[in-house]
Amino acid sequence: MIKGLLSAVAGLMILGAAVGAESILKAEKVGEGVFALVGPTGPRLPENFGLNANYGVIDTAQGAILIDSGASKEAAQLLESEVKRLTGKPVRWVINTGSQDHRWLGNAYFQSQGAEVIALEKTVVTQQRLGRGQIESLQTALGRQMTGTSPQVSTKPISGSLARLSLGGRLLELRYFADTHFPGDAVVWLPTEHLVFSGDHIYVDRILGILPESNAVTWLSAFEQTMQLSPKTIVPGHGAVCDASKARRDAGDYLSFVVTGVKRFADDMAGVDAAVKALADAPQFRHLANFDDLHRGNVSRAYLRLESGE
Repeated sequence: MIKGLLSAVAGLMILGAAVGAESILKAEKVGEGVFALVGPTGPRLPENFGLNANYGVIDTAQGAILIDSGASKEAAQLLESEVKRLTGKPVRWVINTGSQDHRWLGNAYFQSQGAEVIALEKTVVTQQRLGRGQIESLQTALGRQMTGTSPQVSTKPISGSLARLSLGGRLLELRYFADTHFPGDAVVWLPTEHLVFSGDHIYVDRILGILPESNAVTWLSAFEQTMQLSPKTIVPGHGAVCDASKARRDAGDYLSFVVTGVKRFADDMAGVDAAVKALADAPQFRHLANFDDLHRGNVSRAYLRLESGE
């Protein structure tokens, strides 16, 4: 009887996790056996478990591949429940596209379940530098949800800027073009499907965030190199699944606006205040979520980075 009760409780816990995941992430089929998990574009909240980003699921004959692992152990469990719902298979590989918290802090959970975490050395270096601080910061936003979370990186990071991978007949590439939102950010390219999981190279529907870690100049270069893949389908790091024209309007054109603008003021040594004042009114991007909260800071940080020569 006790054994049966425990089994029932375990089943309810799994069901609860699945319902929780479905209420946060919108699953969208983007190819045969390939799914985007589209998260909200707002801030990290306990209600969304810090899953305010997009993730990917790839079904293969030898298990499932998960693109990015969530912001915590609990978030990772929610992602795992979605993978099982969509594929009926365990996560065999977790691929990290970047170093922002919700892209990789679920690694340790998946490693404990026997999954292999795959990342480029360039990405791992940044994760190792920032992990502890990211967990401390998320404890303020997510509270108890961070319990049991540790910053575990890939145990066999891949050197270089391109890794060609295959699992269960599914071919994919992990590519680094240049530093973007964080140093070492990468994209996952599925050449057969002409589909890219862009990670934080591309944001749509909401304005991208230029952080102290970001380099707007090289980010623009990485965006253009991503576009040179000629993807038919883009799963952006944030926002709805889109095509190349939407990605250019919401991300590429914005990066170009900021980079071109701050270069002009930096070349004249006009100062950051002058740059921010001149570039603050950008009506062509005002429709993007979070514009009022982020745009001025984006211009300021892009200018200061350029002025410093880094």
